[in-house]
Amino acid sequence: MIEKEEINFESTVLVGIVTQNQPEDKLNEYLDELEFLTITAGGEVKKRFMQKMDKPNPKTFIGTGKLEQIMEFVKENQITTVIFDDELTPAQQKNLSKLIDVKVLDRTNLILDIFAQRAQTSYARTQVELAQNQYLLPRLSGMWTHLERQRGGIGMRGPGETEIETDRRIVRDRISLLKDKLATIDRQMAVQRGNRGAMVRVALVGYTNVGKSTLMNAIGKSDVFVENKLFATLDTTVRKVVIKNLPFLLTDTVGFIRKLPTQLVESFKSTLDEVREADILLHVVDISHPEFEDHIASVNQILKEIEADDKPTIMVFNKIDNYTHEVIAEDDLMTERTTKHYSLEEWKETWMAKVGSNNALFISATNKENFDEFRHKVYDLVREIHISRFPYNNFLYPEWEDVIEMEEEDDENED
Repeated sequence: MIEKEEINFESTVLVGIVTQNQPEDKLNEYLDELEFLTITAGGEVKKRFMQKMDKPNPKTFIGTGKLEQIMEFVKENQITTVIFDDELTPAQQKNLSKLIDVKVLDRTNLILDIFAQRAQTSYARTQVELAQNQYLLPRLSGMWTHLERQRGGIGMRGPGETEIETDRRIVRDRISLLKDKLATIDRQMAVQRGNRGAMVRVALVGYTNVGKSTLMNAIGKSDVFVENKLFATLDTTVRKVVIKNLPFLLTDTVGFIRKLPTQLVESFKSTLDEVREADILLHVVDISHPEFEDHIASVNQILKEIEADDKPTIMVFNKIDNYTHEVIAEDDLMTERTTKHYSLEEWKETWMAKVGSNNALFISATNKENFDEFRHKVYDLVREIHISRFPYNNFLYPEWEDVIEMEEEDDENED
């Protein structure tokens, strides 16, 4: 549970729909994640609203009856923000803002807001601003209608439409400017990547909040920001790491998420280039999360979209210190045994152990549990690629066992 700081949290409600493609249990998972996103952004969830529908209402996303319930709850409980789990069309957002009379956001808008809060460097801020402007452009009409209602309709109609067109031109020009700025930075970063030489590149990838930055700190002895919130790290961090006298480059990248906004995929192209150009991927998974298999599928889908799904990959199942499972009593003959009842040892006997030619590890980055095995596995794969790249220099890097003996001797000397 996240400890709330002494700040004023916005009162919010969450809204989602149950469809044939999104059953109730799946929606509850998405709403759990949406609540975590809301808390990360500085909100407090007062209630969730769900409705079963064949497909979203094209005008208001949800049905009339459910909308009236939400409006009544918002008014009685002084709710300031209503957040929808799926991306709303400009028309839906415009209509809902009119009817509910409070701030209406969707998942995309919420994620963009978190990214805006988290962006630290000029480069990250530029990426986020581009994504925000791309999201904003088709919604300017709805925003002006909202202002028109606040200020009154008389005298606002003509100038309002003119102002919308002016704003559209401003936003389009800003998008063009930001794209040019990012293109310039992209070229600079491509040169930087080229200047790193032929060192083997290893990239940490995974769902958001799975412990990538903690693992980066543990391996590279760096000071990457770590927090138990979604998207704690936006900026790409590259560190030179040496394991058993074999150097390589380790990159920490932005976390992925289900329903990742397309605007972010486009604007964070250079961050994803670090993944595309890596020689090895360390796919970090939070095994203590009940939906970790869905997280794996989401990350794999994004890797496929950016054409990085064919790289040598080590699956790193992290947070084994937090893993728990439900236990069925011996006399319980009614409960069906599912994966939620698997112990950690049982998981290790499933498909996990066979991922990528047995390239699967179970560790705790916080407690450095099973770190020797982790370092061994990473070393072997890095060394394999290094030798293929420099076939005549492999004498520089002795076998793992020899180095372990050397290190143990050093430890004894230190004692």
